[in-house]
Amino acid sequence: MLTQQGLRPTPDRVRETLFNWLAPVIDGARCLDLFAGTGALCLEALSRGAAEVVMVERAAQVAEQLRRNLATLKAQGASVVETDAAAYLQRAPEPFDIIFLDPPFASTLIEGCAAAIARGGWLVPSGLVYVEAPAAMQPLPVPPTWELAKSKRAGQVGYHLLRAPAA
Repeated sequence: MLTQQGLRPTPDRVRETLFNWLAPVIDGARCLDLFAGTGALCLEALSRGAAEVVMVERAAQVAEQLRRNLATLKAQGASVVETDAAAYLQRAPEPFDIIFLDPPFASTLIEGCAAAIARGGWLVPSGLVYVEAPAAMQPLPVPPTWELAKSKRAGQVGYHLLRAPAA
């Protein structure tokens, strides 16, 4: 898969751990990646049985590269939406089983996106949100109703799996 300069894909060992965590729920899941970048998380989700993935990417060149990669791989059930994550979350919500929230490290986008997701409609009951952030970011700026299911650190990267309320 080709990548664009400046993108920071999730490290392989982090991605392997994440998908081990998601193994019981990934089959047939609907997944949303709000900062798609290389598309690695969604492509991995598809390869492990996700039914549908939506990749949100604001950079036109990166979004076009994602579309080319999907065509090359003949990936079924994948779509790319060229827009900003915050703008995407202003749309009428559609429920997803898993949402990947991995914004650029230098940004402050986790809190706003998490709040928009929590306002309702974006997650199925007990849906999962994966957050990747600088390891030093503690506490995570996420809604207090989200339960921390799993959390690890790999160097400068903190990665966390949170569960939304059941109802």
